[in-house]
Amino acid sequence: MLSVVVAPWRRAPVVARNPDVPHDAASTMKVAVLAALHRSGTDLDRRIPVVNRFVSVTGTDTFANERSYDSDDEPWELLGGTASLRWLAERMVTHSSNLATNLCLAEAGREAVAGVWKRAGAHGSDTPRGIEDAPGRAAGVRNLITARDLVRLLESLEPELLALLEGNVHRVDLAAGLPPGTRLAGKNGWFPGVRHSAAVVHPPDAGPYTIAVCYTGPLANGEDVDDPAARLLARISAQAWEARHTLAPTLAE
Repeated sequence: MLSVVVAPWRRAPVVARNPDVPHDAASTMKVAVLAALHRSGTDLDRRIPVVNRFVSVTGTDTFANERSYDSDDEPWELLGGTASLRWLAERMVTHSSNLATNLCLAEAGREAVAGVWKRAGAHGSDTPRGIEDAPGRAAGVRNLITARDLVRLLESLEPELLALLEGNVHRVDLAAGLPPGTRLAGKNGWFPGVRHSAAVVHPPDAGPYTIAVCYTGPLANGEDVDDPAARLLARISAQAWEARHTLAPTLAE
């Protein structure tokens, strides 16, 4: 299943293919956790214990992250010590740290994350459980997103949060379909069978636009770069880039 939404910045979509079909969220849900934490009013410079034991959404079980499944080693180096919430939140979206995500989710709370989706106007997306919550997954609890909701989520973010997303080091899928150095703020996520990416793209010669592509199917092999699904997303991104002058007004208008 392929879902695509392309929209001029904070305007109605001009491309919408299966926009409301739900997909497993993968790491795109980390954007909602980021927004919930930043809007919580907590002191982001507060240091918290770096642990690897979390309460499942089931409420009766606990779970832990697997280091080999994580894409970021740095939070693991602090296991047993402390780290600031600000640093953990940054690693969550720039390096897609699973351990940092669960620490931030535990601080923000699931209700606050649900409020982020509601504020964005999302209708088919929810983040009820943490990363690798096996008991929750076994109970049928899923983190879901739609392409339309990802666009709405990005459009709802404060400028400082979008600035954090510009630091995403995983310059694959959508970013790979753009000219080198193109400014974009976004988040991607993948595991075997799933490949998603959503971003705000800032062409130097046209207005910004938001694009979200969600793919669920056999092309997604779970690899970081060498993934046929990632190449598919790059091709779609390149097509949107070629149409950028018709997607949004030029900067001179």
